[in-house]
Amino acid sequence: MGTHVIKMPDIGEGIAEVELSQWHVKVGDLVVEDQVLADVMTDKAMVDIPSPVHGKVIALGGQPGEVMAVGSVLISIEVEGAGNLKESAAPAAVKEAPVAPKVEAAVESKPAAAAAPRPAAVCQGPMVAREANERPLASPAVRKHALDLGIQLRLVRGSGPAGRVLHEDLEAYLAQGQSNASAPAAAAYAQRHDEEQIQVIGMRRKIAQRMQDATQRAAHFSYVEEIDVTAIEELRAHLNEKHGASRGKLTLLPFLVRALVVALRDFPQMNARYDDEAQVITRLGAVHVGVATQSDVGLMVPVVRHAEARSLWDSAAEISRLANAARNGKASRDELSGSTITLTSLGALGGIVSTPVLNLPEVAIVGVNKIVERPMVVKGQVVIRKMMNLSSSFDHRVVDGMDAALFIQAIRGLLEQPATLFVE
Repeated sequence: MGTHVIKMPDIGEGIAEVELSQWHVKVGDLVVEDQVLADVMTDKAMVDIPSPVHGKVIALGGQPGEVMAVGSVLISIEVEGAGNLKESAAPAAVKEAPVAPKVEAAVESKPAAAAAPRPAAVCQGPMVAREANERPLASPAVRKHALDLGIQLRLVRGSGPAGRVLHEDLEAYLAQGQSNASAPAAAAYAQRHDEEQIQVIGMRRKIAQRMQDATQRAAHFSYVEEIDVTAIEELRAHLNEKHGASRGKLTLLPFLVRALVVALRDFPQMNARYDDEAQVITRLGAVHVGVATQSDVGLMVPVVRHAEARSLWDSAAEISRLANAARNGKASRDELSGSTITLTSLGALGGIVSTPVLNLPEVAIVGVNKIVERPMVVKGQVVIRKMMNLSSSFDHRVVDGMDAALFIQAIRGLLEQPATLFVE
């Protein structure tokens, strides 16, 4: 038997060190060629480190959260053959994630025999308090494993970084469920004294650093405006009824993108990037709209490029394509960078008011809150209207308060009189 030492590869772009984000193997595991061993994080991307050999893991070179130099020992694997020690730098497979707050889910690969689908698990372990529509952190392999076992993943407590659900957690969930199957219902009200510590590492650390950096460097101020979206919602419903089957359904987002494009013609200072070190503001003619999208591990911002040249349906199709790519971890680096202004929305959960954090080096972010029906006075009559707030933030170093208010009011006028979105 021999030992194959895998060193931290040179990922390129002049990077001298990277952060070890997560191990997908442990000492004693048998691995196969091309199996993912670890995830590492650079300033620009999450990177898979696959195994170049078959063998058994005998030593790990670092702990999650540790910053490792390129060329340092990452992992040692026992392989068949001569007893001499062999070294190599594992090939790095870049999963082109952006710098936080644009985030990509790490993909876990674990060899396992194909399991026949099983009925829903009868015995359940201690449940985790998650909303019914909340997606816990887990790799595609773990999600498939849970499906085969008949387990609802949202009920499983994750032991991985940031609460990620691992294969071991699924087995523990089943085992706990079997041991607790006869526990009295009153156990749900028992006192709890457990604690859990979660390391802030990998992409979550990048998110924290970027959010802190944005709030420390930019002089944030927010402005909230109420908008009557009754007319635009009626137009949207009409277009979906007439063209939805052939062109696809429209959400409110493509109308908002169109409103941004038209309003920016009179407020080009909002479609800009500010280099605070060089003290240079760059205003751009192209409108590249970042659309904040929630993924399993955090916020990603795929970019609708050249929104100024897109129709409603073109924007809708691109938003849908990019959102799916981001959630599935398949968005490229180009698709996740280069925005000039950001649109953020929590959809039906959008609340009444929010205070979005700027996506530096941009100077404006437009936040969309939920639509609610309220009684309003229109021409002296109380009528029911669909109302929505825009909660937007700006960099006060670059954008004056009056200009920000006028910009959002311009968007309001366009949405309340939707024909003006298309009048040239």
